[in-house]
Amino acid sequence: MTTLVFCHAHPDDEALLTAGTMARAAAEGHRVVLIVATDGAAGLTSARLRDGLADVRRAEVEQSARLLGTARVVHLGYTDSGLRGDAAGGMAGVPVEEVSARIAEVAAEEGADVLVGYDAAGGYGHADHRVLHRATRRAAARTRARLFEATLPREPIASAVRLASLARVTPADFDPGEFAQAWTPRREITHRVDVRAYLPAKRASLRAHASQAEADGATRTLGVLAGLPAPAFGWLLGTEYYLRVPHHR
Repeated sequence: MTTLVFCHAHPDDEALLTAGTMARAAAEGHRVVLIVATDGAAGLTSARLRDGLADVRRAEVEQSARLLGTARVVHLGYTDSGLRGDAAGGMAGVPVEEVSARIAEVAAEEGADVLVGYDAAGGYGHADHRVLHRATRRAAARTRARLFEATLPREPIASAVRLASLARVTPADFDPGEFAQAWTPRREITHRVDVRAYLPAKRASLRAHASQAEADGATRTLGVLAGLPAPAFGWLLGTEYYLRVPHHR
């Protein structure tokens, strides 16, 4: 049995990036552990859910984890820094070494064989994602765990964002150029995990995060993905992507 520890910045990040891999690993008899770094309190949502959002999102990620067969969920409890990274007391201002030490502690407790973090871009560049990228790399250097970083191929994402901007379905202040350096170039991706057999679990995981499926006057990616017809869902989400990081101290 292999123990895999997945590190995510916010409740729902696991559903978007690694849910299929988590469900597949659990179904194949491996131990899957989820670390959630922040409370998700700054997530975009509808006004009716704004009060007490952190508690709502904690319950949502616990449900998602159960649906995926996760053996343990660890909440680090940091404050969500928000999209711009400027929320008071947010994780973006926490020393990386502190976050790293807490991740390494969980990895040691679990005897982790695999540690999963984020790519160097922090995916789409969220401040909390960038902190978690650096913290997970440092934690991996303290352990025997193999390090993989969850990502997406940059080129199709950047193209889709440009098209969406041209079609004027993005906010007026949205800059598609920001995605030119997001995620990971396709040629650098080292592992592609086929999760087509686990798409029902991935869809259920996405739907567990109901608070992130809607926001007053705004389209949410999670809500769109969760509602896709099965063929489109499989085409878009049937593969999950990782970058293997050589072990170093």
